[in-house]
Amino acid sequence: MPVHVKICGVTCVEDALVAVEAGASSLGLNFVPASPRCVTSEVGRAIVEAVADRAVVVAVVADWTLEQILALRAEVGFGCVQLHGDEPAALVEALLPHAYKAVRVADARDVAVAAAMPGDYVLVDAKVDGVLGGSGVRVPPELVAGLAKVKRLTLAGGLTPDNVASAVLAVRPFAVDVASGVEREGVPRRKDHDRVVAFVTAARSVL
Repeated sequence: MPVHVKICGVTCVEDALVAVEAGASSLGLNFVPASPRCVTSEVGRAIVEAVADRAVVVAVVADWTLEQILALRAEVGFGCVQLHGDEPAALVEALLPHAYKAVRVADARDVAVAAAMPGDYVLVDAKVDGVLGGSGVRVPPELVAGLAKVKRLTLAGGLTPDNVASAVLAVRPFAVDVASGVEREGVPRRKDHDRVVAFVTAARSVL
């Protein structure tokens, strides 16, 4: 089956609808205050209502408590949560099946951490000092190709319309995730609609 596509860092209804119409399987809404793509719960709720059941809306949080996450879910209505900080495996397990851990990887030890996370799903992103995600740095395909055989792997980090097809061929992930790679130049809070369409098309072209 073609790879699933997650458009992350969506900050408005217009961009969300473009991504869904292009064929994205899921949308990522960032609730990390330090992120330039952070949205309010009100914006998150508007996006959830706009896309309805056409795509899974994923809340991206970092180092929140279980109570904070459940409160946000009740307020926004998202379908899944991505734990993008230094959360323990126990928190992932408490939120299953509608949660997965994002693990920043730089070497085989990090890959082993990702493989050990509870649940069927895991996301890998590049490990960059001082940055939780959205760095635009790629994960070496050879480092995570084996992980994709044992987990439903979402590959993030430095993907663009120009390189996503080759990344899918090299890793064979369950899904690919893009944020900065489809943004308007110099505008990290808005998506370039042509690039969103091109990204989804390129990712889905690999069978």
